[in-house]
Amino acid sequence: MTRSPLRRLIFSALRRVLYLWVRSETINQSSTTLNLDRSRPVFYALPSPALTDLAVLDHECTKAGLPRPVLPVTVGPLQEPAAFFYLTPDPDWLGRHDKRGAPPTLERLVTVLGKHAEEDAQIIPVSVFWGQSPESESSPWKLLFADSWAVTGRLRRLLTVLILGRKTRVQFSAPIHLRELVQHNKGHERTVRMAQRLMRVHFRNLKSAVIGPDVSHRRTLVKGLVHGPMVRQAIRDEAERQHIAYEKAEALALRYGNEIASDYTYTVIRFLEVVLSWFWHKIYDGIKVNHIEQVQAIAPDHEVVYVPCHRSHIDYLLLSYLLFRNGLTPPHVAAGINLNMPVVGGLLRRGGAFFMRRTFKDNPLYTAVFDEYMHTLFSKGFPVEYFVEGGRSRTGRMLRPRTGMLAITLRSFLRSSRTPIAFVPVYIGYERVLEGRTYLGELRGASKKKESVFDIFKVFGALRQRFGKVYVNFGEPIHLGSFLDQQQPGWRDQPYAPEFRPSWLSAATRQLGNTVARHLNEAAAVNPVNLVALALLSSSRHALDQDALTRVLDLYLSLLRQVPYSDHSTLPEGDALALISHVKDMQLLAEQSDAMGRILYLDEANAVLMTYYRNNVLHIFALPALLASFFLSSSRISRAQIGQFVRALYPYLQTELFLRWTPEQLPEVIDQWLAALVEQGLLRCEDGMYIRPAPSSQPFVLLTLLARAITQTLQRFYMATSLLLNSGQHALSAEELESLCVMMAQRLSILHGLNAPEFFDKTLFRHFIQTLVEQGVLYADAGGKLSYHERLSELSEAVAKRVLSAELRLSIRQVALHRETLSTAVIT
Repeated sequence: MTRSPLRRLIFSALRRVLYLWVRSETINQSSTTLNLDRSRPVFYALPSPALTDLAVLDHECTKAGLPRPVLPVTVGPLQEPAAFFYLTPDPDWLGRHDKRGAPPTLERLVTVLGKHAEEDAQIIPVSVFWGQSPESESSPWKLLFADSWAVTGRLRRLLTVLILGRKTRVQFSAPIHLRELVQHNKGHERTVRMAQRLMRVHFRNLKSAVIGPDVSHRRTLVKGLVHGPMVRQAIRDEAERQHIAYEKAEALALRYGNEIASDYTYTVIRFLEVVLSWFWHKIYDGIKVNHIEQVQAIAPDHEVVYVPCHRSHIDYLLLSYLLFRNGLTPPHVAAGINLNMPVVGGLLRRGGAFFMRRTFKDNPLYTAVFDEYMHTLFSKGFPVEYFVEGGRSRTGRMLRPRTGMLAITLRSFLRSSRTPIAFVPVYIGYERVLEGRTYLGELRGASKKKESVFDIFKVFGALRQRFGKVYVNFGEPIHLGSFLDQQQPGWRDQPYAPEFRPSWLSAATRQLGNTVARHLNEAAAVNPVNLVALALLSSSRHALDQDALTRVLDLYLSLLRQVPYSDHSTLPEGDALALISHVKDMQLLAEQSDAMGRILYLDEANAVLMTYYRNNVLHIFALPALLASFFLSSSRISRAQIGQFVRALYPYLQTELFLRWTPEQLPEVIDQWLAALVEQGLLRCEDGMYIRPAPSSQPFVLLTLLARAITQTLQRFYMATSLLLNSGQHALSAEELESLCVMMAQRLSILHGLNAPEFFDKTLFRHFIQTLVEQGVLYADAGGKLSYHERLSELSEAVAKRVLSAELRLSIRQVALHRETLSTAVIT
């Protein structure tokens, strides 16, 4: 481009003609606008010559208010006719590039900056994507038209514009300050080469992050799996164990590979984008995305493993859609083999799903093939997604992590750690899940329903309901190398062999699972349904008058704004009245009016369902609720006593709810929450003593409602310890204690009208008992019978008196005394 008026006129006409058809958008401009110094000259670097790319860039710069690339720019005494250059020279008509030499504009810029120390030039690398897809030889359509790693000629460029012009995306990257490179004093030629290399690597990494790595045909990939040394050994072992020919065992391995591998296809990705765009806007009121920019920053030079929470079957479709829409490669997603149904399975496989069996037990050949497939994905740089919870959470809580996929990832990383791996937690919060009524049945005791292809048609029946918004929060990434440095210093110097796995690997995998779960909870999105559910389920009759509910919600919002759970958690917009109105519009809240005003309540079905939404955010309120519960039976407590009680209970709350704070951080966090409760008028502080309001006051009612959020959890703890203490030393095994706890919880839920099915969830009792063992409170003898620390009774009663009512403690002790009745019921 020169300053010739004729050429400018021709370019302007070309841009107008081009945009009769082309539609473009900027993927991520924040990295440019935040770091751009408008007082310094700006240049744009495009990876290769293409007038269409330049026209798109000029259009997007004009739209965003950035300096135009086709206008002249001055750097000291140098006046450039245009503010852009191509990193590689023009190709010939066959599309062949000669990569030797440097762009003349870059040569001149380095020269002038070398002579004038006060000058600088900012170079913004810009990539234009005509459609987004990884290259796959299986699709002639893609080979002809889609962006890929192949060299692009003029004919193909023309066809690309015609076919994919309405799906054009522009990626601006952070500016490169050329002055910083010149200051290395490497000389003119080396500085130019350094700038070229920096931009070349940047363009390649960005292209890999946006359209995906260069992929081979699926058949080639699957055949390659059986040539891996681990798989070859597994084939030989299988042939020997089953007394079959090597070729037959190899054919079985190939069958496993075809059963597992995805068939990532661009046409399906585009089809799903169109369908899902309609779906999200038809079903939901909107999708709110937070903190995705940190993923965009690490994606170009990391192997990204997305680890979302699992609330709905549509979780992975939603995440892949959002990543694609934000200029990131949709990941390969681990899906249960139960989803490999007719029609649906093929569509999911072409959308990036790979299928895995629920258990690999007693099938070493399948295990070897699956491990090799995952290692291939990691080593080639494909983003991957799997759910650490294993299955969908039916209670709304974060489930205990299943470490199988984490272990596979860790082993692959130890086998070859050239590409850094970053786990990205993704919290997906629904104001209403599509499977809500199914979960309601399962919460009431119905067995889990097997997935069916006909479930798709039930979605259309749900269109009559309102599902509110979806919140997707990207949590703080976990860099695997740094994590291992903390867990096992010196791991890089230890040789790794699959047959001799290090002894520390299992413990590190478990710790990684807990870390992922905590990071997921840190990124929680609090929504109106969560808060209304928490407030009403804490009331005795699941009902409050509108003024009282408004005060409770305002309190919750004020507390969370004053003491945010984490930098990655988010709160809903609007005040309490707006939140109530929103939940009423979703028909989750019933209303009754009388002469004294309006009463808002939950009917029986919604009361059970709302426990799911309350549990989504229960961890956020666990610590303030625990502090509030200390004052239900005591009018004043010292700061030292509060710290003692919290330290006693915190390990069990942390295990159940995956709370984020370490024991060392607790004192500071306790002080923050106590200060917040004092500021809200729920407590008073005098001479190191914290004093509750008068029992007849409005603040005491608010304090009580806050405390009840954690009451059921504390009741479960007391039930387990009461049964254990009444049984005596060496009387119960962990399994027997767990069964008795479930039976007692079911009985108490009937006696006290607790409409919360997860109250007697056996897994919650199991993890509590495991934590007692880990904390050294319980010990198992050679026969598996439990003994307990001599101070357990004293500590249990001291804490229970603070947090539970006398009536409930008495009821639990009475049921515990009749252990024989419970034991008989368990056996029968």
